[in-house]
Amino acid sequence: MQDNKLSILVVEDHPFQLIAAQMHLNRLGFFRLTPALDASEAREECARRSGPFDLLLCDINLPGTDGVELAIELAAAGRIRHAVLLSCRDDAELRTLQQSLKARGLPILACLPKPLDQAALMQALQGDEAFKLLEQAD
Repeated sequence: MQDNKLSILVVEDHPFQLIAAQMHLNRLGFFRLTPALDASEAREECARRSGPFDLLLCDINLPGTDGVELAIELAAAGRIRHAVLLSCRDDAELRTLQQSLKARGLPILACLPKPLDQAALMQALQGDEAFKLLEQAD
């Protein structure tokens, strides 16, 4: 297991899913994790930091604020460098959403199905767009 230095903001409104995502990330060597149960907590965590998170891993269906809108907001404010969104939507819908978000300029690496698949996440993080992310990590 390698020691990945990425700082990751994990936003998931279901506590069990939040813990499961953190465990998956730990197994992949990611330990600089900041959990948040909703958009308000995510904003608070961003405000506490002096710099941006390297990655936002976020559920699309959040109470009060859509995960897509949260990702757009945090990216525009310079609070995240990249994003991976998670949803129970089907693969075709997720591909269309990913293309749409990229076209809008969001630094999206992937829209992945839930539950989080470790191999799919690592593939997204090792893609051409993510290469800079992995290099930039403190």
